Amino acid sequence: MSGKASLLWIDLEMTGLDPVHDRIMEVAAVATDWNLTEIAHIRAVVRVSTRLAERRMTGEFWERNVAVRTALLEQNQREGRSRRGVEDELLRFITKHFDTKNPIYLAGNSIHQDRKFIEREWSRLDARLHYRMLDVSAWKLVFENKLGVKFKKPEAHRAAHDIAGSIAELKKYLGHVKC
Repeated sequence: MSGKASLLWIDLEMTGLDPVHDRIMEVAAVATDWNLTEIAHIRAVVRVSTRLAERRMTGEFWERNVAVRTALLEQNQREGRSRRGVEDELLRFITKHFDTKNPIYLAGNSIHQDRKFIEREWSRLDARLHYRMLDVSAWKLVFENKLGVKFKKPEAHRAAHDIAGSIAELKKYLGHVKC
């Protein structure tokens, strides 16, 4: 695929939701244009100590998602790479697929939460991103509560699948808007 991207869709899977104590375990990124056409994608696994992962991946969410927890822990052992190495790969991805003279807008569902982890763990990547973000969950609030339009996104809790769901969700909402 050719062309330069406008939106950087990112989804992270973490050991939990606390950016101070939890860590990124998996990242997927999709570069799209404003028509939400995929230009390129990338996926990587970040190595997290088994001890930290097992200690942090507890509680109700992980009890309901045991298969996801197990898959992430196994993947971490098998494919995990250094945090800096994954950040380097993401930076190369941006350089290749975005016109870096233009703002790089981060997009996703509840993307502000992922951004907290990016700020803490990947400061060089964070420095390349614009402060404005495209958060699909804000669209969800308006479309569900004002217009009664609902979208049932599959909850795979895996980075690449979650991005695909977020893009499909925004496409559905945009289908209700005259552009």
